[in-house]
Amino acid sequence: MSYAELDALLRSWVDARDFSGSVLMTQAGEVVFEGSYGMADRATSTPVTPATRFGLASVTKMFTAVAVVDLVSAGAVRFETPVVDVLPPGRRPATLLPEVTVHHLLCHTSGIADYCEEDEDSPAYLEDYGSLWERIPSYSIERPADFLPLFGDLPPYRQPGTQFQYCNAGYIVLGLVIEELSGRPFTDVVQERVFDRAGMTASGFLRLDEALPDVAVGYLPRSGPDEPWRTNVYRIPVVGGADGGAFSTTGDLDRFLHRYADGTLLGDQLDRVLAPHADAGDGFFEGYGVHLYPDGRYGHGGGDPGVTVIVNRWPDDELHVVVLCNMEDMAVEVRDEVVDTWRS
Repeated sequence: MSYAELDALLRSWVDARDFSGSVLMTQAGEVVFEGSYGMADRATSTPVTPATRFGLASVTKMFTAVAVVDLVSAGAVRFETPVVDVLPPGRRPATLLPEVTVHHLLCHTSGIADYCEEDEDSPAYLEDYGSLWERIPSYSIERPADFLPLFGDLPPYRQPGTQFQYCNAGYIVLGLVIEELSGRPFTDVVQERVFDRAGMTASGFLRLDEALPDVAVGYLPRSGPDEPWRTNVYRIPVVGGADGGAFSTTGDLDRFLHRYADGTLLGDQLDRVLAPHADAGDGFFEGYGVHLYPDGRYGHGGGDPGVTVIVNRWPDDELHVVVLCNMEDMAVEVRDEVVDTWRS
């Protein structure tokens, strides 16, 4: 398939499958394919453009990890530091085991209970993240500490270091660590230590209740073509946190991948960040806030109500693919079509 045919396929999905999103593929810093599809705001018929900022869901964990690594490089903390040595009792889970370290949180081996369990085999599995906010006002979740009542009293699943289990709550605790060490709000630290240093001028932690330009509204799936579109404003926290919810563009995320790989953000810690610290199964491993794929690429994906995104780098080919969608369940499929076209 040619790139023109790829573009035509994605445009056909706008009508046939309600596809809406932005796509960018670069190689060695040169744009190979770029496209914008569907509506950023369906109420005003505002189309998606390369400047559109999308919610990133769990891709945000890469930023959190970079901020932690930067604090380690500055000597503020060590990867082996027990979290109880950093966070006072009122600013950490009451059930946090003293053996849990910063390292365990970064690579999802802490064993702490999650507030939103993504493991389908877990008895605490929650299929619909959005249902959390039916009993807790989403507008009340503005800082990492606001999440603590959701998991802070739950018993740990297991001793740290014994098993990989993806854990959103672990990254909330890392957000608390960042705030404790810096004395500043988590979002301000990431803005300074990640976005500003990487040249990500369009990125930030944007509030859902604030009118801002170039922002994609997240849309929930419809039960039928005649049903109204509904936004995700009541299905995710009003502002993103350490485990998810930042906003960015495809161009900014391409810049992030470059600055991630060239040492600007991680310095001499890149090899440690990309080391296979935990076996995630099926050939996947976990670094520090980054998924290591069986085919040699790395990156992260994310899904929230009204959001699916994927950000990948193939280091051997210097290939980046970023797919951002303000709707659910299509980012990986789009990524695969883009990569298959490049390989053909």
